[in-house]
Amino acid sequence: MNTQPDSHKPLTQMPQWHAYVQAINAAPRVAPAPRIIEAGGMQIDLTAQTYSADVLATASALLEARDFVSARQALFDGAPVNTTENRAAWHTQLRAPRPIEEVAEERKRALEFVRRSDSERRWRNIVHIGIGGSDWGVRLVVGAFGYAGMWRNIRFVANIDGHAVEGGLAGLDPRETLIVVATKSFKTAETLENAKRAIEWMKAAGIAKPLNQVIAVTANPQEAQAWGLQQSQIFRFWDWVGGRFSIWSAVGVAAGLAVGPDVVAGLQSGAKTMDDHFLTAPIEQNAPVQLAMAGIANRSILDYGSLNISAYDSRLANLIPYIQQLEMESLGKSVDRDGQPITVPTGPAVWGMPGTDAQHTFFQWLHQGSDGAPVDFIACQHEDHAWKEHHIQLLAHCLAQREALMNGKSYEQALQESLATGMSEAAARELAKHKVHPGGRPSNLIMMPRLTPFSLGALLALYEHKVFVQGLVWGLNPFDQWGVEYGKVLATDITAELKGAAPQATHDASTRYWIERIRSQME
Repeated sequence: MNTQPDSHKPLTQMPQWHAYVQAINAAPRVAPAPRIIEAGGMQIDLTAQTYSADVLATASALLEARDFVSARQALFDGAPVNTTENRAAWHTQLRAPRPIEEVAEERKRALEFVRRSDSERRWRNIVHIGIGGSDWGVRLVVGAFGYAGMWRNIRFVANIDGHAVEGGLAGLDPRETLIVVATKSFKTAETLENAKRAIEWMKAAGIAKPLNQVIAVTANPQEAQAWGLQQSQIFRFWDWVGGRFSIWSAVGVAAGLAVGPDVVAGLQSGAKTMDDHFLTAPIEQNAPVQLAMAGIANRSILDYGSLNISAYDSRLANLIPYIQQLEMESLGKSVDRDGQPITVPTGPAVWGMPGTDAQHTFFQWLHQGSDGAPVDFIACQHEDHAWKEHHIQLLAHCLAQREALMNGKSYEQALQESLATGMSEAAARELAKHKVHPGGRPSNLIMMPRLTPFSLGALLALYEHKVFVQGLVWGLNPFDQWGVEYGKVLATDITAELKGAAPQATHDASTRYWIERIRSQME
């Protein structure tokens, strides 16, 4: 007899899951009236998601069976919700107005560093060296709020490709440059190798003590000190902060230097507002929960393999890879928290591009492709520039694309359009077959009043909490990333072998061929 509590049962063994599946399959693909939730100053329109009273009721029952309320509280209490590493995932603490003492102290130190650097007009150039979660958030914030110009020049170096660090340093004056090394473990191979090149670049320019122009952001301050940095040059975060949740920590110090500490504070305030909404809003009006459940229905029931992010604001170009990492690193799992196979599809592929560029790139596939994908349309109701006509057209395109995906175009509509041009009936009937849009394709519209640090912080927290709920329902741990770790181990061994070391592992024939070929040509 299976005595597992429902909160740990495989999803397909839960009657609540089967009830949710039935409700989704029976519900209309488009709600008959606007379905809009207000949260964090934004309006989240879920009208184009499969929904009914039965969908709401069965979703609520499924969440109750998964012990959602207790799990949510455990997240905010700093309990070890990252079960495979026995850690908290306490990123919400990083944006609390009155956080625990160690968080408050590091926040104060980072702020003082930024303000002192500003008052002394130091560091004309910032080179931020990090990768993944230590990179994307800072890029996003700087791209969103520094696009119109900054007095500091900031460059990003992430990839181990030598062109990345060469381009990141090119044309800068080393004497006016601060190197920010951001790595949680302070063992990330790409980051440390790029940091070594930056220090060599400074030495080559005649700087006697280049480490004086380096700061580190890490959860391993001991390793940073062993590397040669003083404690005063190290800003700490903690092992309970996942890299993809770390923009709220001292990882954002480069953003503070580039676009100002008020931007960082605004981000934290917006995220805290979304935290409060997630903690207190009822299920039917809880934006992260409803986004999560719609996403689960799209992936695990309606069999959509991906999620498209189309941000109708060019300043949010880096939002796409940010969400891509957040969702795919968190939800790209196929076993549950007990190590058992999950028997429904999880974690969609996430991809996208800013609109309207996206419309001229892949929207043909979204509208008429055999698979299609749900779309998250993200836009700002008001512009922050002088060209109102541009913004009117931008919003018109956003709404039009969403309407076309939602409602489609029937064969009869296409036929009448063709006939209205004076085309012969035979030709019109033939062409109409190619102009049919199936419609009924799911989407969300997330409308911010305008792009501010507050609204961006709320938006990022919205997606964080959505991911948490989806991990809970699917029964997986969204806070580890063992797939990433395995590749790092293999790369370490192969690096040594390419340099001439004896093989440390048994490789397949193709990998062995390339190791031997590359090594022979390097000698």
